[in-house]
Amino acid sequence: MGSPTLRFRLEQIYLTDSQGKPIVTERPVPFFHLLDASTVDEAVENFVRSDSAVLIGPIQKFPGFQGIATVKRQNEVYTLQLGPVSDRLPRLDP
Repeated sequence: MGSPTLRFRLEQIYLTDSQGKPIVTERPVPFFHLLDASTVDEAVENFVRSDSAVLIGPIQKFPGFQGIATVKRQNEVYTLQLGPVSDRLPRLDP
């Protein structure tokens, strides 16, 4: 029997634009994703792989299946903040 699967909500916030220049706004626009995984590490790694990106540094993990990671895709850098969500919420991503 494998590990139970959790549903995670990932909040993606871009720190740089496609040219690698810092995005300077009062409130950066977050993008939200739902992803099923057994652990915080698995959720981040699956998202990073599907986005053709690379993880920069370690995944910071917090109690309650919470985590933060910094990711780079070509010249763009973004953060992922994630935590578990209720299974009663419908999936938004295919």
